[in-house]
Amino acid sequence: MTYVIAEPCVDVLDKTCIEECPVDCIYEGGRMLYIHPDECVDCGACEPVCPVEAIYYDEDVPEEWAAYTKANADFVEQAGLSGGGKKVGKTLFDVEPIADLPARVAGH
Repeated sequence: MTYVIAEPCVDVLDKTCIEECPVDCIYEGGRMLYIHPDECVDCGACEPVCPVEAIYYDEDVPEEWAAYTKANADFVEQAGLSGGGKKVGKTLFDVEPIADLPARVAGH
């Protein structure tokens, strides 16, 4: 089991969770942050600091955002990322369903 970042993070990219993560398993895509499912140790440190409540334990992801569990795993696989999000830095890559979402206007 792992934690998952869902749709509320899209176009927000608040990095508080990255700073809080003790194992550096959160990676920055072009439009949102993603958790590497094989690097996450299920500590939950990221969840309470997320200002938009986008982080869920995988069994608790709301049905409307169920695709984000796969999207988090697909992101690190397709981008070929590992070894820590801080070390890798920002990428401009995103996966489905994130890549096709309309851009959000700040504050909405």
